[in-house]
Amino acid sequence: MAKKQLDEDLLTGGSVKSDKDKNAKKAEKKALKEEKIRKKNEAKRAKIKSEIDSLKSSKAEETDAKKIENIDRKIKTLSDKYTSVGKGVSMQVAPKTKKIIQSVVCIVIVLALLVAYVATGAVRKGFVSSLGLPAQYFTGMTVTNGEQKAKVKVSTYNYYFAVTYNNYMSQQEQYKQYNLDLKDVGLDVDFDKKLSGQTYEDEDGNKMSWAEHMKDEVVSSIEDTYTYYLEAVKANGGKDPEITEEQQQQIDDTLDQYRKTAHSYGYTLSAYLVQAMGKGVTETVFRTESTRQYIADNYKNELSEANSEKEYTDDDYNKYKDEHKDELESVDIKVFECNNEDDAKAFAGDLKKDASNFSELSVKYSSDDFDKASFDYDGFSTIYGATRSALQSKAFAIATPAAHEHKEGEEHSEDEEESYPGLDWLFSTDRKAGDVKQYSTTVVYVISPVSISDRKTVNVRHILIQPEIDSDEENASIKENATDAQWKAAYKKAQNVLKEWKSGKATEESFKNLVEKNTDDTASAETGGLYENVAPGQMVDSFSYWCFEDNRKAGDTAIVKSEFGYHIMYFIGKTDKEVWKYTAQQALASDDSTKATEKLEDSYKAKINWFGSRYFEKDVDIDS
Repeated sequence: MAKKQLDEDLLTGGSVKSDKDKNAKKAEKKALKEEKIRKKNEAKRAKIKSEIDSLKSSKAEETDAKKIENIDRKIKTLSDKYTSVGKGVSMQVAPKTKKIIQSVVCIVIVLALLVAYVATGAVRKGFVSSLGLPAQYFTGMTVTNGEQKAKVKVSTYNYYFAVTYNNYMSQQEQYKQYNLDLKDVGLDVDFDKKLSGQTYEDEDGNKMSWAEHMKDEVVSSIEDTYTYYLEAVKANGGKDPEITEEQQQQIDDTLDQYRKTAHSYGYTLSAYLVQAMGKGVTETVFRTESTRQYIADNYKNELSEANSEKEYTDDDYNKYKDEHKDELESVDIKVFECNNEDDAKAFAGDLKKDASNFSELSVKYSSDDFDKASFDYDGFSTIYGATRSALQSKAFAIATPAAHEHKEGEEHSEDEEESYPGLDWLFSTDRKAGDVKQYSTTVVYVISPVSISDRKTVNVRHILIQPEIDSDEENASIKENATDAQWKAAYKKAQNVLKEWKSGKATEESFKNLVEKNTDDTASAETGGLYENVAPGQMVDSFSYWCFEDNRKAGDTAIVKSEFGYHIMYFIGKTDKEVWKYTAQQALASDDSTKATEKLEDSYKAKINWFGSRYFEKDVDIDS
């Protein structure tokens, strides 16, 4: 068979047609797509952040009020885009949900990379490598804390080298698509040339060859994985913990597909993998290291969950409250961001003392079709439990820093102290319910003045039904792209799903059973649409408003619209923990977890074996 056809089949997985192969290929395709989306979102956020930073710098040097107003609007638009990239309805998730999401991400990344290794490896290396017996037997590194110890073979190093190498290539391709400066993102390297002949510069200005940098990254990756792998083994009585059935199936299916493809060309699976990933990377190495990566990630997630659920004394909580008063204080408000200051003045002038026409005015002064169709629902203009940081993240004009000048030659710094007169007014103890403020393009009505609220967190389930938009762009905005007809179709579907639930047992369990086959929120699909310990401001505004409306009770349901689609809501109930105390618990637990993690990781050290390192992958057989 011609080499060209052989290489093409390596990239596509060959021509085996069994159902199992098709399912494996489907899973791989899905994993690759999700990994592509993840990296694309990273690039999008990097580009948007760069634009925001540039606008903020321009604003700091601008003195014209109208131009500043225009810059603020642009910043708000970009901030909205930044927070929506790659996200569902939530800005944060509960610890249990985090664990599940992390596990899913682990599966997706590992599976996607396994495919990428063979595909890009075959191209970058060609069919010229040998099995590399020294790599299978020689020790390349040791990872130990003095008590636990692992001897890492050269073949294992080469496996991780392939992981790192292909990860970098994939990231670089994504950044190129978004016209990002590769030097700015630390990927200014030509993979068609030897790494040893190219210079890498870190954030501190230290220079080394790209081959040295790649080696440092590989060693760090091995050290990190084996730290948690060894700890997992220790915690399991000296034996390897079992990985999940799904994780095992991912590995088995992938290797099974590669085996059949390799055999169709007269190769063993191990020979096939060596060509792609480097000397010594046989089937055994591939399976062992994939499994150990899962074990390490699973144990890391278990530690994270255990730490996140740690409880503290009332003295700990009260001390945190005293030290973080400004961060915990919140207000309940109605707020609208107008297109210009004249509209904001007119809006404030038309506003009734009881704000009963706030939603009506929001519709009137909206220029966006989505907003005009949505602001008649109070949830689009009401924010319960709004903190200073939450309002700043939404980029309301009232939450922007005051204009200030710099001395000649002085540059704007992210560390410099800035004043926020709008927020100072809103969070003043002088505020009372019913106060109105027009600040630049923002109109705000105070429902409840500043306090550290005793509001409790809540547990809720939801099913997200998104309009089916006609857009080829991955992660395209529903709000910007969905037509009226598509919104109506989504609403009808949401009504039918809710009707199906009501016509059945109408229990939380039956609601949970409807989630997986109906929801478009992939983050909560596997948990039955569950979000636990939801706090005001954590979810998208209309979602949050419904959760914290007065008189909300267990078992309540509704269909709520947001910029992401229609949410079929099921209210489980309030928890027994105040929002501020939950925030304190999570912050204290996070701090303790970080310290524990740093202590654990610092206790393990990786040491390179000089002789074994002679067989490390380095320049991937590329001729200069």
